[in-house]
Amino acid sequence: MSNTLMDTNFHFVGQKSVYKGKVREVYTLENDVLVMIATDRLSAFDVVMPKGIPYKGQILNQIATKMMQATEDIVPNWLMATPDANVAVGKACEPFKVEMVIRGYLSGHAAREYKAGKRLLCGEPMAEGMKENDKFPEPIITPATKAEKGDHDEDISKNEILNREIVSKEDYEVLEKYTRALFQRGTEIAAKRGLILVDTKYEFGKTKDGKIVLIDEIHTPDSSRYFYAEGYEERQAKGETQKQLSKEFVRQWLISNGFQGLEGQSVPEMSDTYINSVSERYIELYESIMGETFQKADVSNIQERIGQNVSSYLNSI
Repeated sequence: MSNTLMDTNFHFVGQKSVYKGKVREVYTLENDVLVMIATDRLSAFDVVMPKGIPYKGQILNQIATKMMQATEDIVPNWLMATPDANVAVGKACEPFKVEMVIRGYLSGHAAREYKAGKRLLCGEPMAEGMKENDKFPEPIITPATKAEKGDHDEDISKNEILNREIVSKEDYEVLEKYTRALFQRGTEIAAKRGLILVDTKYEFGKTKDGKIVLIDEIHTPDSSRYFYAEGYEERQAKGETQKQLSKEFVRQWLISNGFQGLEGQSVPEMSDTYINSVSERYIELYESIMGETFQKADVSNIQERIGQNVSSYLNSI
């Protein structure tokens, strides 16, 4: 898997600092410009896997870019340009220390909490008698605190966020409004592709002039869960597993191999065959979500390609 992007070490003109997250690396430059590079790292259960997934960074970056362009009329975002398949350049912001998770269905983490007997998630009630993957009467917002690399994000309620003054009441109301608007638009886009947007997360920041904008990724298979709409009702009625598009298939593989990110557990060995199958699945996700054929970028020397493309763009602005 030599042709994967696992780490970067660029020195762009005007560079001030570098932040390395679980998947993305963010270079802060002078004039409040950020260069965000989507690596091929894979994170599950808030743990970064030891091997990268070919083309994953490109897939996430291109989906996020196109989804931001498709929602910029309802929610402002940080994006200025995408000079490379793995790179987005945009305005520097102060990120809010919460992720705005919104769920339309009882799936994933919510379903696991429900099975454990919980009927309240981040202060939001979940009705008795629901089955996994049932639709909520209305989407619920279940925020999570942002974690540093390697640490688990934690569920948190709106009241906790306000009481701990993590976000002001005024700003939080904007985050809620934007989250619901984005989820509605994402639901409409998914429906055109024969998909159901099940749940997703959004991250926001504030520019130096006080404007709240959407940052990071949006509606990607890493940040979102999709079901195929065709057959959804029939599968629910029969109690069958839903056919879905997300990285949940990776989580399920890890669970079946004894790993859920808990203390004392080791990441199972991922063979090259398995890694390639994950890459093929991500390409399938891209093509299903975007409704177009995925065009693989040249990965013969990813670092050199990115360096040249970003430097060329920065010299032009």
